[in-house]
Amino acid sequence: MSSPTPAASAPNPAEDANNPWLTVDRVSLGLLVISFPLAVASHFFFPGTWTFILCAVALIPLARLMGEATEVIAHKLGSGLGGLMNASFGNAAELIVALAALRSGQVEVVKASVTGAILGNLLLVLGASILAGGLKYARQKFNTTAALSGAAMMFLALTAMSIPDLFHAFRRHEADPVIFPMSVAISVILLIVYALSLLFALKTHSHLYEGEEQGTEEELPPWTPRGASVILLGATLGVVVVAEFLVHAIEAAIATFGFTHTFIGVIIIAIVGNAAEHSTAIMMSLKNKMDLAFNIAFESSKQIALFVAPVLVLVSIPMGQHMTLEFSHMEVLGIGLSVGAVTLIALDGESNWLEGVMLLGVYAILGVTFFFIP
Repeated sequence: MSSPTPAASAPNPAEDANNPWLTVDRVSLGLLVISFPLAVASHFFFPGTWTFILCAVALIPLARLMGEATEVIAHKLGSGLGGLMNASFGNAAELIVALAALRSGQVEVVKASVTGAILGNLLLVLGASILAGGLKYARQKFNTTAALSGAAMMFLALTAMSIPDLFHAFRRHEADPVIFPMSVAISVILLIVYALSLLFALKTHSHLYEGEEQGTEEELPPWTPRGASVILLGATLGVVVVAEFLVHAIEAAIATFGFTHTFIGVIIIAIVGNAAEHSTAIMMSLKNKMDLAFNIAFESSKQIALFVAPVLVLVSIPMGQHMTLEFSHMEVLGIGLSVGAVTLIALDGESNWLEGVMLLGVYAILGVTFFFIP
């Protein structure tokens, strides 16, 4: 009597459904293979608007590669060193683009990109995550203490960005000589607080952030730590090249599309730089891991405000550009509204799809406003 055919040898529709051929990683890799060479060729042979577009597209998969490689290395290092590495490289792509713009004297674009990264994470990334998760689950819960802790840190960032603007508004021309020294001092304070926040999250109160793992061993890319390090180095170099070309093409894009420097920084560059966090946060919300979705949005925003912005101010000293923490009234107001909106949603520890729509609505209103700012 012949033995029955093993079930494992037959195609499993459920398994095929759970492992589709068209995955985010494959789409991202295809996008990189196509856009990166075209961006380089465009820069050298037909520089201008197309270079800006192709560089912006290439930044998306490069930032994702940097994020995935960092996750693999962090997973191998453990929660302590791994968390520190995540904190250090979480917004590396945005920092590289900002440094390239700062070196080219595009200080207005740099400040706008800082504002846009914060608005994008708090409103666009978190809003889309809450909406996506809310359409699948009627009600999703998250750690209120951790979320409100992130909101409190963002209030500190709002204070740091508001004070120079208000000081200049009240003192007028008398404030001009002291705005930069004031910004340097505030930047040092922010970096100290940021270091202490890492101590809080990774050491003294790490239990608040241990509710969920972002990715199991099986969910992470099958890379060795050495392979991930090589990929991280290669992706970082790619971002450096693309960022440099992108910055040189900004003026051409502005002339073609009629955008302002502020809109380019607040919306375009911020969306491109946040693409990796955006996709990850949405995937976490679809898995009903709202703690992680909130953590991604708050941690990325906190890192931009308390680490990237102060570093840019300090680095501007040897560059001779003297960037300050004095942002425009509209930028400060936008960040204040975004911090207030996410704090309201974080108060009850639950989210639904309508709250996601509300955050996206606030982002859309601010986007329209920044579009019309001359």
